[in-house]
Amino acid sequence: MYREQIDRFFEENKENMLSDLERLVNIKSVREEAKEGKPFGEGPAKVLAEAMKVVQEHGLDARNFDNYVVTAEAGPQPAELGILAHLDVVPEGKGWDTDPYKMARKDGYIYGRGVSDDKGPAIAGLYAILAAQKIAGSFKKGVRLILGSAEETGSEDLKYYFKQEAAPPFSFSPDASYPVINIEKGSHGPVFSKKWEKSCETPRVACLHGEKTANIVPMESEADVAGMKAADVRPFADKAEETGVKFTLTDTEAGVHIHALGHAAHASTPELGKNALQAMLQLLASLPLADLPSTKAIKDLNRLFPYGDYSGTAIGVAQEDELSGKLTLNFSICDMDEEGFTARYDSRCPICANKENMADVVLKAFDQCGFEYTRTQMRPPHHVPADLPFVQTLLKVYEEYTGNKGECLAIGGGTYAHDIEGSVAFGCEMPGHEYHIHGANEVNSIDELLLGAKMFTQIILDMCC
Repeated sequence: MYREQIDRFFEENKENMLSDLERLVNIKSVREEAKEGKPFGEGPAKVLAEAMKVVQEHGLDARNFDNYVVTAEAGPQPAELGILAHLDVVPEGKGWDTDPYKMARKDGYIYGRGVSDDKGPAIAGLYAILAAQKIAGSFKKGVRLILGSAEETGSEDLKYYFKQEAAPPFSFSPDASYPVINIEKGSHGPVFSKKWEKSCETPRVACLHGEKTANIVPMESEADVAGMKAADVRPFADKAEETGVKFTLTDTEAGVHIHALGHAAHASTPELGKNALQAMLQLLASLPLADLPSTKAIKDLNRLFPYGDYSGTAIGVAQEDELSGKLTLNFSICDMDEEGFTARYDSRCPICANKENMADVVLKAFDQCGFEYTRTQMRPPHHVPADLPFVQTLLKVYEEYTGNKGECLAIGGGTYAHDIEGSVAFGCEMPGHEYHIHGANEVNSIDELLLGAKMFTQIILDMCC
């Protein structure tokens, strides 16, 4: 029902949809330092403002919640159905073939930061509301598009929003993959550190830096080693390059600067990346460094988080269950100077993980190393029963529009759905396709994006008209 009308609407509005998406992709909406009235900095506030313009140009009711969230609504309120998407993005990194903040089109594909995660799906949600409104004429129940600006850095935006507004009884987030994600793993990501007295003894690691965002496999890492030269380090670097990470060595006045170049990936799939920070630790731990607290810290970190350990085996937390799969662990943040370090990892914990077999084990290992730590609480997993009528509606629509079998899946990645009772993730990634999310050359298929918008339209019509 409605299939012909839906297809016709998107044939007529394809270019408008892509044009509106381009307006959002061309804004660098990476979180920055907070400013007055801009809790996540200039970029996120700017993209919310542009999104509100787009919504209002299409005649929908729009509201800006203090530059945390923008909403678009149609039909009687309160809304029965919510679509949760985000407009913030992770940093662009390096290795792009196009400008990450200027959407490019080529051979049926679009490129740019956010085309898949999550500006493209957000625009698909908006146009689904517009399509359903045109086809049905009116809604019996309301639908609300909720556009956030801090999903990549902890979802403070939605926490703020839901202190003021109740969540719709049914909602989905197009920020993962098809068919339906009804299980999102829990997480554990403590901040840990150690301090020591500055030393002039050499050779020593003077500084070390990894990623700035926890949920990305570090593509790059840098370190300075005092008291050694590039020629001294090269044999150890050649050995460390067996990881697939490449090292560039540059002599400096004080010693050698080391740059590691790996491959970025999402933290929920660390096996798809090449972790430059862990490879750097492996290299540094192999050097003939002086017996200093910084050297011990390097060796402890390398022992607890060795290169290629994606499941927390070395630190003693590897586990899995039938419903939600394996635990994953991505060591991503480490900033070390002459007087100490601060670090953080990102782990995605299956349903079987708990305080006793995860958090307590990690903290015991930290205690043995003399590390201090904060933010030790675990985030519980999110599980929505597959037999709920809402979930079955999504699966039915997926099967009708793709011809593929609909089923519920578990993921390590977290979406806005995680903390909302009865909410699931639906789309927009098709199984088996590569979108380079959180990496260089992020891409989306125009046809797939349109297909997602059509499915969202059908869901709105089925549930609200």
